[in-house]
Amino acid sequence: MPSPVSRRQVVSSLAAITVAPWARAQAWPGKPVRIVVPFAAAGTTDIIARALAPELQRAFGQPFVVDNKPGAGGNSGAAEVAKSSPDGYTLLMGTVGTHAINPALYPKMPYDHVKDFAPITLCAGVPNVLVVNPASAQKYQINSVSDLIRAAKANPGKLNFASSGNGTSIHLSAELFKSMTGTFMIHLPYRGSGPALIDLLGGSTDLMFDNLPSSLPHIKAGKLKALAVTSAVRSAAVPDLPTIAEAGGPSLKGFEASSWFGLLAPAGTPAAVVNRVQQEVAQSLASPAVKERLVSQGAIPSGIAPAEFARFIDAETKKWAQVVKVSGAKVD
Repeated sequence: MPSPVSRRQVVSSLAAITVAPWARAQAWPGKPVRIVVPFAAAGTTDIIARALAPELQRAFGQPFVVDNKPGAGGNSGAAEVAKSSPDGYTLLMGTVGTHAINPALYPKMPYDHVKDFAPITLCAGVPNVLVVNPASAQKYQINSVSDLIRAAKANPGKLNFASSGNGTSIHLSAELFKSMTGTFMIHLPYRGSGPALIDLLGGSTDLMFDNLPSSLPHIKAGKLKALAVTSAVRSAAVPDLPTIAEAGGPSLKGFEASSWFGLLAPAGTPAAVVNRVQQEVAQSLASPAVKERLVSQGAIPSGIAPAEFARFIDAETKKWAQVVKVSGAKVD
């Protein structure tokens, strides 16, 4: 029989094991937290991360620093987070690309998008928007989705489209469009929506299926010609703009390819930390200032619980695997 002291020691040790994760979570954060954005600055992933960072800083009393790590269609930054310490100090602003499309598109992934991450919350969903450089629109007489189909069929391989990288929804939206319309356009992948937009605005590329928030200011300024949104229904931010399914005729019936953005942590991050971040993000997204800011840019705020976000990722993975298969998209 163990002595009374031994029993107390055992009980104390068991209590320490039980309480330690909770205690660590209560002490978190004791230093700045990094939010890795796996794309270049100025794209929608970056816009949403930077909208939330100051809100989280106010809530937790520590800086939340956005760190852009572009490359490989988001895989480079996501892989860095997957290999980081699960202590709550490195988070990922994941996307439909990093956590739904890329697993089906890339023959070899540098991370397991399910096993290597702890989902925190879906931050926002956004439609993509088909935008054309005005000079290209004038050159090829493109004023509608039907005009684009006509121009692409009459000039196979002459039109090109920019994307924020291989495997992103921006890329797959165009590939799906090509497969459904029987057209051929050249894909020009960039290291984020920001750099792609710069070349689109400058006339180096012809068109793009960009996330609506990053293109919207340029559409309003008349610097880009918007033809349609890729969502199943029209966007409240641009209600006069038709959906591609509406504007494209029979060949594009049922077309839908939207984007989403959500926070994830490395697998093994204490559940208490994950839950605290989710709760603060949900509260921030529900605040009038943040909600109005995102909605005005075409985003739809969310803030769902971790378990629900995990189920969402699973459903999206299955959906986009089918889109990749049907479109015939490949990594360039």
